[in-house]
Amino acid sequence: MPKLTLKPLLLTGLLACLALLAGCGQSDLLGEVRERGVLKVVTRNGPTTYYESRYGPAGFEYELAAELAAELGVELEIIVTHSFDAMFETLEKGAADIACAGISITPERQQRLLFSNPYLDVEQLVLYRAGGERPADIQDLVGRNIRVMAGSSHSETLGRLREQLPALSWDESRDVETIDLLDQLIAGELDLTVIDSNEFIANKSFYPRLRRAFVLGESNQLAWALRRAPQSESLLTKVDAFLARLRESGELDQLLERHYSHSEDKTWIAARTFHDNVASRLPRYRELIENIANEYDLDWRLLAAISYQESLWNPRARSPTGVRGMMMLTLPTAKDLGIRNRLDAEQSLRGGARYFKQIHRRLPERLDEPDRTWFALAAYNIGLGHLEDARKITQAQGANPDRWADVKRYLPWLRKKQWYRQTTHGYARGSEAVLYVQNIRHYYNLLTWGELAEERRRPPTDFDRFLPEILKDTELKSL
Repeated sequence: MPKLTLKPLLLTGLLACLALLAGCGQSDLLGEVRERGVLKVVTRNGPTTYYESRYGPAGFEYELAAELAAELGVELEIIVTHSFDAMFETLEKGAADIACAGISITPERQQRLLFSNPYLDVEQLVLYRAGGERPADIQDLVGRNIRVMAGSSHSETLGRLREQLPALSWDESRDVETIDLLDQLIAGELDLTVIDSNEFIANKSFYPRLRRAFVLGESNQLAWALRRAPQSESLLTKVDAFLARLRESGELDQLLERHYSHSEDKTWIAARTFHDNVASRLPRYRELIENIANEYDLDWRLLAAISYQESLWNPRARSPTGVRGMMMLTLPTAKDLGIRNRLDAEQSLRGGARYFKQIHRRLPERLDEPDRTWFALAAYNIGLGHLEDARKITQAQGANPDRWADVKRYLPWLRKKQWYRQTTHGYARGSEAVLYVQNIRHYYNLLTWGELAEERRRPPTDFDRFLPEILKDTELKSL
């Protein structure tokens, strides 16, 4: 009798031990991240996701992921892939903890991955170029040259639509990003493409000929993705709580506004506004600008033009990204330069002048003026690393990497996937750097011309009295 009672107890104990061992073998991803001290995030390189800016790593998804890492008390490690398929494979292999890359939740992807609660609703937009034939509805897609990113939600949507329209066809490419598709569309290589509305907002200022045709299918929701496994549940729960906190506090809305607001991307300033500020603001700071420029062996008009481009000569200027002051210095840069108060005009101008001179000196000695200054301005805006990437692309294209006129043609290529994926520093807003230099050169010229106009000797009104006597003869003057 005792033996009969002992066996079930032994069996029950054995099963409990096995279950405990199995549970110990099954890691908790949140605990693993904390123990490791690093949150590994896989993403895409682009304006709405992650890229290296003048001020350091940037992009909506990057900032959101950095906030989560800070809340967890761990470092953030970014892993960049160049296609949706490669990104999902990286996640499934366990090489990354989360995919943060503007990923739409779709039925197909839900079978493969775990998704967080959504953080943004987007529409899939059919785009065409101005002057092209506008499709009115999905029937008009048949027979058109359409291309989308391989593995994208747009490809999945088109696949579902083909059940209604068997004649519908399109191309997919694994070697393009959104910007490449927009370039091809504007160049006439495509009739149509499909992108998400948030990416359209982020890029349309660079493509004034882009036009919306109609919304394709139903709206989508963007979310973060995790590997479909039991151990991912703990991190998924944390992510959902994190996103809920940001939504309730309003921080998520602020982040969205910062990255998708049109005003942040405006770089053209009306000439009339400039002239008004020359008259109203510049006199307050001109002597200070001249003294600091002289201290760093700079043309005061160049320093004035840079500070106007940065802040419109407003010492209390502040951007959505947190840079401050007359020269819009980041906090780390200000500390490196020994600047205690970025809102002090003198400190900011001195720090900006010093930073510009440091960049100017670090450029290759073979670069001649004035190109050397234009290169330094571009690097002040976009960073030396991105400038060097553009110079390498320029050289690879058979142009002169030491001439600004050549390099400025290729700086915008840093926005194109086929080029930035080959570079050391990845995606960059090269078009903005070109416009930045162009604006400063324009302001510099206006200041120079204005100064010449002030200093030039005006001819006398009664010029006859300065003529030789022989030329005062009426008949001679009429010849």
